[in-house]
Amino acid sequence: MVRHDAHYLYMHSQAIPQTSFTISGVPTAPERPMPKRKAPEAATFGQRLVALRKAAAMTQQELADEVGVSRCMLAYYEGQSEHPPTTLLPALAQALHVSTDELLGLAPPSKPNGRVRDNRMQRRLQQIATLPPEERRQIMQLVDAFIERGQLKRRSSQATSG
Repeated sequence: MVRHDAHYLYMHSQAIPQTSFTISGVPTAPERPMPKRKAPEAATFGQRLVALRKAAAMTQQELADEVGVSRCMLAYYEGQSEHPPTTLLPALAQALHVSTDELLGLAPPSKPNGRVRDNRMQRRLQQIATLPPEERRQIMQLVDAFIERGQLKRRSSQATSG
């Protein structure tokens, strides 16, 4: 009986690998090309937006407020939208401190300069700067007290360990 199913034809149409010998007489397997791996899929606009927002230490609400859209709309852009909102690209890029090319995936993300930027702290400082002088003075006194306390803790721990 002659078998003609696909598996039988595949198995019996393959050439039997031949063993070759090197000069030293050690058998080696015949060379076969390495299988090609698929290149990883480029991140979608939404995935890049999420990653950049998180890198900027922003919540969806904070970014939405900064660019003037609702949190629900920003969540839509991060999750469901295949196409970026062209009218918001400049505002999103500015709020996230990236170029529009980075946001669109046309340019690789810029490398940090060694210092991690705390955007949340920067935003708080900008908000403090808009307060009346008396409130700014009170905040500065509070911040100075925390800084001094931290320095005293470090000195005492260094004195006990040293």
